[in-house]
Amino acid sequence: MKIKKFKAHTMQEAMKTIRSQLGQNAVILNSKVVYTGGFLGMFKKKMIEVVAGIDEEDEMISGFQKEKIEHQTDQQLEMSPVLNEIKKLKDLVQSMSVNSTVIHPDLKEIEQKIDSLGLLQPIKQDVIASILETYLIHQKKLTNEQLEFQLKKELKKRISDIPFHGITFSKKFVNVVGPTGVGKTTTLAKLAAICKINYKKKIGFLTTDTYRIAAIDQLKTYAEILNAPLEVCYNSFDFQEGKKKLNDCDIVFIDTAGRNFLEQQYVQDLSETIDFQDEMETFLVFSLTSKFEDMEKVYNQFSHLPIHQFIFTKHDETSSYGAMYNIVYKTKIGAGYMTDGQDVPDDIHKLDHETFIQYLMG
Repeated sequence: MKIKKFKAHTMQEAMKTIRSQLGQNAVILNSKVVYTGGFLGMFKKKMIEVVAGIDEEDEMISGFQKEKIEHQTDQQLEMSPVLNEIKKLKDLVQSMSVNSTVIHPDLKEIEQKIDSLGLLQPIKQDVIASILETYLIHQKKLTNEQLEFQLKKELKKRISDIPFHGITFSKKFVNVVGPTGVGKTTTLAKLAAICKINYKKKIGFLTTDTYRIAAIDQLKTYAEILNAPLEVCYNSFDFQEGKKKLNDCDIVFIDTAGRNFLEQQYVQDLSETIDFQDEMETFLVFSLTSKFEDMEKVYNQFSHLPIHQFIFTKHDETSSYGAMYNIVYKTKIGAGYMTDGQDVPDDIHKLDHETFIQYLMG
């Protein structure tokens, strides 16, 4: 069999080329959407790639019949089984008809769906290509529910090898770090309450947040409610002494100051105060009201520290969640928790791959 690969802007154009080069007896072996050209990963053009083949015997027959076939009427050509199959595929790809339950998604429709998620361009293009490839090859008509399922499946697949977990209880200390205003102290109180109430752990608090007004009083209130000891640390010496005083606790939660961590010096100060060693789990906290670019800059400042998982806060204060997927995808660090309110300990939820995608989809 003679097999050739063809690329064209539309299926109709591809079939015209196949017919002219291989003849009317050519068989479509495979078809998919590909992207070519572009600049720096952007402005790529969508093409249809079709693999077609023809038996050598059919090719010889086709050569003898070419002149006759070229003079056939359109009506006669439509009687060809191959052309009928081509016409069906062309109609399927180009179809834009919509009724109350069934849609025929094309590139534009799928792009609109994914655009609403705020994903990075390379992720978006990769997901679109995978969905359209499935759609074209299997010639499926997708309902809205099927399109949603396929989109979730593709997004989940791309982060499936990234571990998602909360507190593992394998380390004595749990530390939360992050920029100002992301809700670290409230999040820490929620984690502590879960450990005490659900897991019956003896908990304690260490705080290095001596910069913010009333920060110590806020954590002291939580500590009193949970009947847990609190130690205030102004420097590395205080931190070591505080650890000794809380030695009988099962797990100790460390609150850090909310500073402008785009300034490297503040991160350095944190490293000098807190001993980031093997017996500590560190969670980097991001607010979902932040842009991905800001999250990425903050992560880069903390990247020299052992960040175990992310925590995303303020899910209830935004309707755009793509930034959290982008930062997880790019850093290969999973998400432990999501918060969506101020209530302690109710408004915090442990994440796995499935719930993470559900939050992403809103």
